[in-house]
This record gives sequence, structure tokens and C-alpha cells, in this order.
Amino acid sequence: MTMRPALRDIALTAHVTSSVGFLGAVAGFLALAIAGLASQDTQLVRAAYVANGLTARFVIAPLCFASLLTGLVMSLGTRWGLFRHYWVLVKLLLTVLTTLVLMNQMAPINHIAAVAAETPLSAADFRALRSSLVVHAGSGLLVLIVTTTLSVYKPPGMTRYGWRKRAR
Repeated sequence: MTMRPALRDIALTAHVTSSVGFLGAVAGFLALAIAGLASQDTQLVRAAYVANGLTARFVIAPLCFASLLTGLVMSLGTRWGLFRHYWVLVKLLLTVLTTLVLMNQMAPINHIAAVAAETPLSAADFRALRSSLVVHAGSGLLVLIVTTTLSVYKPPGMTRYGWRKRAR
């Protein structure tokens, strides 16, 4: 089933907007996580983790789900299909993996944000968790850059399903 051109343009705009917004929000989260980990200024550390909690909950998570949903709509409603091309399948798997990791990280993010809102954090407090936020955000950013690159370059290669579908 192929979408009409006007609907496809709306869906594509929604997908690009949510995906690029997701990438940008993760980049901002990473900057705050690095600042929170590296700074000795307790007010800056508190502000960074409180901001990260809000950003994760109200920006990153919604954009993550919007990107996943609009990507599914785009793949099912265009000639690319969901299972026809390897690059679409890889993007789907990476986005699902990113979503699962994000949902797994929401509890620690919310925990450190709540603690930071109540008390000052010293350089030693939650050091492993704070480092983990940097690693996860950096890894997530790298994955999102890969998915963006796949979208732009659309490397060749059809799946077996794609070849069978094309032959019909």
C-alpha cells in the first residue's frame, strides 16, 4: 500500500522532524551529562541532572516513540517497505534497540534527577551512574548518527523478501 504524495510528504516531514529532534535532544542530554560528571560546581551539577531528567521524560522519550512510529508509517506506506531493504531493517532494529535502552535508563535518569533536585551532589556521589549516563547518551548519539546516515545514503541491498516481492 502506497501513500498519496501529499500524505507521504506530511509523514516524511513528521519522521524527519522527530528523528532529527531525537538526535538533537540526545546531543543536549550528553552535553548536560558530561557537564554534570566533570563539574565541581554543585549548583551546575544539580541543574544538569534535573534538566536531564526533564529532557529525557518530556523530550527524548516522546521523540523516540514518534521517530519509531513515523518510521514504521513511512516504511509501510512507501515503496521502501519494512522488510524489502536491509537499510530499512537495520534502521528499524537500531531504533527498537535504542528505544529499549532508553526505557531501561529512564529509572536511573529519574532517580539521579530526583536526588539532585533535593540535595547537592559531590564529585563522588553516584559516580558510576553519572558515568553510565555519559556512556549511554554517547552510544545513543552514535546509533542515531548511523540511522541518519542510512536514511541519507540508502545503501543497496534487498532482502530475500524484497527480491521475491520484486519478482512478482
